[in-house]
Amino acid sequence: MRSPAVSRRAAVLVAASAALAAALPLPATAQAWPAKPVRIIVPFAPGGGNDVFARQLATQLGTLLGVQVLVDNRPGAGGTVGTDAAAKSPADGYTLLLGHTGTLAINPVLYPKLPYDARSSFVPVAPLASAPLVLVVPSSSPIRSFADLLARAKAAPGKLAFASSGNGTGGHLAGELLEEVAGVKMLHVPYKGTAPALTDVLGGQVDLMFSVIPPALPHVDAGKLRAIGITGARRSPRLPDVATVAEAGLKGYESSLAYGLVAPRGTPDAVLKTLGDAVAKAVETPALRDAFKAEGAEPLPGTAADFQALMQSESDKWGRVIRQAGIKPE
Repeated sequence: MRSPAVSRRAAVLVAASAALAAALPLPATAQAWPAKPVRIIVPFAPGGGNDVFARQLATQLGTLLGVQVLVDNRPGAGGTVGTDAAAKSPADGYTLLLGHTGTLAINPVLYPKLPYDARSSFVPVAPLASAPLVLVVPSSSPIRSFADLLARAKAAPGKLAFASSGNGTGGHLAGELLEEVAGVKMLHVPYKGTAPALTDVLGGQVDLMFSVIPPALPHVDAGKLRAIGITGARRSPRLPDVATVAEAGLKGYESSLAYGLVAPRGTPDAVLKTLGDAVAKAVETPALRDAFKAEGAEPLPGTAADFQALMQSESDKWGRVIRQAGIKPE
């Protein structure tokens, strides 16, 4: 039987331990989320569409979640560096990735060895936006319409040259898809970036280009480039008078970049639900919708599961194009 003194000492130790435990911070998973700043990794340099979307989304999410939401640009290797950093981050909801078709669907089939598995490393949070490309030719070109382009491509296989910002980029794959669907052959001319590619199209050194809309739009407005097709399923709000490629006669053609927010696999379901609800509200704000419109994009409807299914479908689609065309990364 314990003496009263021993019992008192034991009681004091228990009380002290309880007080110490109460004073210590709880593990992140046990705290109410979010309890600290949230980080969105953008796997590209500042200034592009990914960055524009992320920064406006961060502003809106910060207001909705009540904590600071930061944008962390991690460019390199076509988005691989930043995507890998996100994949290897703790699955606690405090590190997210702004992913898109390129990083989540194309890179996994374009690059033979990636340091992450896009399918198993991430879980979807919410879809964000979809952005088509615009097919442009120089204003001096005899190609006046998409029908003209097809006719010339069929009449002289391999003669028409199309520029892109590099091997395996959206503009390159859009051109390869056109060849596949239309049954034509063109010459691909890769550049190191959109700006030099557009410069040579403007100068007439290259016949055409599938370009992201913002850098091409000023030249279209100035009459230096002629827009002859939009690659998406719908016309662009920035170029409402330009028909889609499908409307112009190539049924079944569509090439767009879909953007969405993803998190490291293992992120708690409750956190994903809170994040998904917040993103859905953020997408409805005029500020974020204006950011989308400025980049020639539109909100992408659907659920987190829909976005995951879309990435799988896009991976299958572009994987086929990459293998058929024998495309290799630069």
